[in-house]
Formats: sequence, C-alpha cells, structure tokens
Amino acid sequence: MNLVLFDLDNTLLAGDSDYEWGQFLIAKGVVDGVHYESKNKAFYEDYKAGKLDIYAFLAFALRPLATHTRAQLEAWRAEYVETRVKPMMTQAARDLVKRHLDKADLVAVITATNSFVTAPIAREFGIPHLIATDPEEINGHFTGEVAGTPCFREGKVTRLEHFLEAHGTRLDCLSSSWFYSDSLNDLPLLEKIQHPVAVDPDPTLRAHALERGWPVISLRGA
Repeated sequence: MNLVLFDLDNTLLAGDSDYEWGQFLIAKGVVDGVHYESKNKAFYEDYKAGKLDIYAFLAFALRPLATHTRAQLEAWRAEYVETRVKPMMTQAARDLVKRHLDKADLVAVITATNSFVTAPIAREFGIPHLIATDPEEINGHFTGEVAGTPCFREGKVTRLEHFLEAHGTRLDCLSSSWFYSDSLNDLPLLEKIQHPVAVDPDPTLRAHALERGWPVISLRGA
C-alpha cells in the first residue's frame, strides 16, 4: 500500500488557513478585532518559531466555534473558503495532488488546523482523507475544547498511526510513503516517512532537508 500525506498550511496552500480563519472572523466582526488579532499574530509567530503551546492556542482558536450556531458557522466557512482559501490554492499544488491521486492507495491531508476549518479545503483539492485536530462536539454543538490528541508535532505521528490502523496497516508495512511539508514542526513525522519532501520550507526545515538530501520544491510558481 502506498501512502501520500500533505501538510496543508504553507504547503498545499500559499498561506495559513488557521491564521486566515482568525483574520476572517475579525473582518466579519465576529470577534474583538484588536485583542483577537494581537493574539492570533502572536500564536502564529510562536508556531513559525517552533515554540507553540498547542493547547493554549486551541483554547483560543476553538472558542468562536462554541459561541455561534452550526448553521452560522457553516455559512461563514463557505464564504471564507471562497474569499480566503481558494486564492491560496495554486495550480502547481493542484497538479501535484492529482499526480498522486492517480497512483496512490491512500492520500490524506494531515494538519494541525482543526477539522471544521480544513474539511472543505481537503475536498476542494479532491483529497479523500483528512487527519486534523478535532474540535469536541456534544449533541452537534462545539464545546470550544479539543477532542483527543491534537494533530501537531509528535501528535501527527500518533494520529497517523491511528489512521493507518483503521485502514488495516502500519507505517512500517507500507510499500512506500510520502510526506510534503513546509514546517520544522513536522520533523517528527518527516523523519518516519520513506520520501520526505520539503515544500517552500522554513529556514530550519530547509537546512535539515539539505543536510539529509531530501528534495526541496516550491508550489508557489502558479
């Protein structure tokens, strides 16, 4: 069985869907603009520096899901995908996904960004599986808490193992595995994959990839 994994933010997307969702909520007047934008930017800088407290971030990022109806959230999400996400989807990224979909057994997006935000983005790329941080739901309503293991750093490895078990296999039993990522935060998973690929990587990942002889590519050209 062949496995292909794609990180989402700043890999398949020429931008960060989690950050842009926060900025979208600010623009809609859903959250307190000045305070929320300051916190949103601070968490994003921590993420890029490899020092994000994932639980503190999720307590911040998932709170708006708990304070609005599901119908309203879904309406906002549809507008967000059209206005914020689609402009970040390059043709080069779409073409890469299509090449793998044509010949791989399992293709998935694996992302720290929560599944409410990212599920329609994976569908837009035509990718059938999504491994993401899951917001907790009770009786169809988001609680503002996280359910299970956040899909971040070592948590991506854990979540992938659970995903593969559900599909009747293990990472060490795959015929081949690929993982495309931009981020130093994904090094725990990149180290476990047969074919790691650095995509428009941050400086830490670029240095690591060059040292290890991993391919370095860009999806920002189209």
